Amino acid sequence: MLATILGYLGLGLVLALAGIGSSIGTSTAGNAAEGGLKKRPEASGNFMVLSALPATQGIYGFVAFFMLLSKLKADPSLGLVIFGVGLCVGLVCMISAMRQGQVCANGIVGVSQGHDVFTNTLIYAALPEFYAILGLVGALMV
Repeated sequence: MLATILGYLGLGLVLALAGIGSSIGTSTAGNAAEGGLKKRPEASGNFMVLSALPATQGIYGFVAFFMLLSKLKADPSLGLVIFGVGLCVGLVCMISAMRQGQVCANGIVGVSQGHDVFTNTLIYAALPEFYAILGLVGALMV
């Protein structure tokens, strides 16, 4: 019984933490985009892409939630494992999304100042995302 409760808590954590990170990351980049639009409204497409990028970690948390849910339903005794995996993957996705939002925000500022940094920003922003992907892959291997 306790294992099952912990398992469902882990499921909630992976979903909540990844979603929290994505909302913080996208709003951080979105705030920079709002400021950048005042200087370069023609770059709104680039700003939108960079602002949306941190939302992917929330998707990874959603995928991990469903994959772990099926494992928990199949074997409720895995609850403690699901709790640990959910907590760890949730934290990785949260921190990754927050930091990625900061990278994207800095890229948005650079583009708004007239610098040609959109492509480089996408490359730099992919680096923190890589760790969220590794977390998701780790969760799928459980």
